[in-house]
Amino acid sequence: MRGGRLVFRQLFDPQSSTYTYLLADGASGEAVLIDPVFEHVRRDAALIGELQLRLLCTLETHVHADHVSGGWLLKQSLGSQILVAKDTDVVGADRYLEHGDRIVFGRRHLGVRSTPGHTAGCLTYVMDDESCAFTGDCLLIRGAGRTDFQQGDAATLYRSVCSQIFTLPGPCLLYPAHDYRGLTVTSVAEEKRFNPRLGGQLSETDFVGYMRNLGLAHPRKMDLAVPANLKCGRPDESVALDAEPAWAPLNYTFAGIWEIQPQWVEEHLNDVLVLDVREPEEFDGPLGHVPDAYHIPLDSLTERLDELTTGRPIVAVCRAGGRSAQATLVLQKAGFADVANLAGGMLRWRAQQLPVEGAAD
Repeated sequence: MRGGRLVFRQLFDPQSSTYTYLLADGASGEAVLIDPVFEHVRRDAALIGELQLRLLCTLETHVHADHVSGGWLLKQSLGSQILVAKDTDVVGADRYLEHGDRIVFGRRHLGVRSTPGHTAGCLTYVMDDESCAFTGDCLLIRGAGRTDFQQGDAATLYRSVCSQIFTLPGPCLLYPAHDYRGLTVTSVAEEKRFNPRLGGQLSETDFVGYMRNLGLAHPRKMDLAVPANLKCGRPDESVALDAEPAWAPLNYTFAGIWEIQPQWVEEHLNDVLVLDVREPEEFDGPLGHVPDAYHIPLDSLTERLDELTTGRPIVAVCRAGGRSAQATLVLQKAGFADVANLAGGMLRWRAQQLPVEGAAD
């Protein structure tokens, strides 16, 4: 599945406009994750599992003020280490990074460059071949991170960009920690020429004057995010974590669906309600249906939810798992808590030679 090339995925949190980056060596499967977000840990872990990767560590570009890091949760679930800048007040990390350090994963590595200015402890991570770099909030696409809190300093930021980022090759792709307009990537050459705060012939004095007059409001989550991120995203004891479902061994997919395997369902048919969402001709067609399955076609499900007042968990099924995955989302939105999709649908059920009813010859 992986091959020998670099595995790269750019992930997004729409609430804070944060980008998370997954990098892995395709040959060994060793991976790193840059700037994970607390609310998306389950999503990120699912992707790592589906790509058959092993997460070595999570990396923070800086102490974020607009979201809580997922580093601590990922360490609990996947055993990954937490790496942060030494020039921060963060406690609980496994490794504190300095300028010139290397982060090795398989045959690849990231170089660490200190780029303070947005905050005192900002880092930029540069790919070993200088084909791309991850700039955090130091350099944004046609912009730069604010410098008015967390020991930020405009003059320091200007020097960081000019000495540590603009010295990279022109084609080097730059991936920021945030973008609020839907832009995903830029390059050194583009920013040196077109960045309205730092590009062209703009001087340090020009930049400092620009930044002093931004007049931005503080991030909405700052009072929550900064204290949490100073502990690597570890929540207070009073915070209730979103627990994994306990009624069955479920698997969370990158598509955001809880799945359950046919063998477990067959062994627990009396404990669940199997909801078949195929069309009537399919329900009694060649594939048949799971014994005692309740039949509601997907396009009628919303209008017939009152028929599902049951204390049992619901397992949705269709031919291959696509329509039933949508059914689980409909059920969850309607308030049904214990819901799962039958992995592989009736095709996998039949392939595993599990019992059926109503199969036509």
